[in-house]
Amino acid sequence: MREKVVAFLEALGVTGAADDPLVDFVISNVEYKVLNETNTDLPMPDGVGNVAVDMAVGEYLKVKKASGQLDGFDLEVAVKQLQEGDTNIQYAIGAGSTTPEQRLDTLIETLIGRKQELYRFRRLVW
Repeated sequence: MREKVVAFLEALGVTGAADDPLVDFVISNVEYKVLNETNTDLPMPDGVGNVAVDMAVGEYLKVKKASGQLDGFDLEVAVKQLQEGDTNIQYAIGAGSTTPEQRLDTLIETLIGRKQELYRFRRLVW
């Protein structure tokens, strides 16, 4: 999972993620959230891998942005278009009042907000 998260971050223009210990922390946190939400143990259920990767990337970007450590990150390039598999998300560029930072926030919320896709993997706990 770590390789996918780092590759996704690099595709978005984030440099240095491969050596950042925050990546491991975020991945661990997301794995815990997924397992808690689905009431399962490791290994994670088949089919939630891409959701977990997206959530980890979103959490990483959110933490970096909140701490002011997204230096050198080109907001224009990163949030123009996102394509993963057969899913393609394209944000309106130059649309009136939308700033690059607002588009980054939308991207982060989209990545983190995939949590509802985990519901079909839930197991009952007695």
